[in-house]
Amino acid sequence: MVKQVRKVVCYAVQQDHLLVFTHKGVPLEVTGVQVPAGTIRPGEEPADAAVRELQEETRLPGKVSAYLGESRYDLRPMRHETAARHFFSMEVPSMDPAARWDAGEPDPEHGGPPAAWTCWWMPLAQAHVLAAGLGANLGELGQHKKDPRSA
Repeated sequence: MVKQVRKVVCYAVQQDHLLVFTHKGVPLEVTGVQVPAGTIRPGEEPADAAVRELQEETRLPGKVSAYLGESRYDLRPMRHETAARHFFSMEVPSMDPAARWDAGEPDPEHGGPPAAWTCWWMPLAQAHVLAAGLGANLGELGQHKKDPRSA
């Protein structure tokens, strides 16, 4: 039986650049280019999980600006699970799009050794290269209504 998991995906955009990261010490062919994303904890609202995951994975504070929708993604054969992903547009402090910084997870949720990566800003027009279906709702950016909690 395939495990069903609830996930969030965060899109932070500034100056037509999307916040992404690439893993250190792991070939790009293995992890690809990713955006902040992760598992919704039991009892946690998806929007709250998005804010938490953004901060955990990038060290940046943020808030939800809009809900962009949901999609399903089959992670097999990497993991025997299917993810119901909730996509959010996020606001973060203003930054130079040339900025790069280190972040990571000392205790990855799925187990394994600590993970380290480099966060950076990718031109939005190039974001079609995102790994593992993480770009599924990029087309919704600019097509959404503001989240009433962000007003």
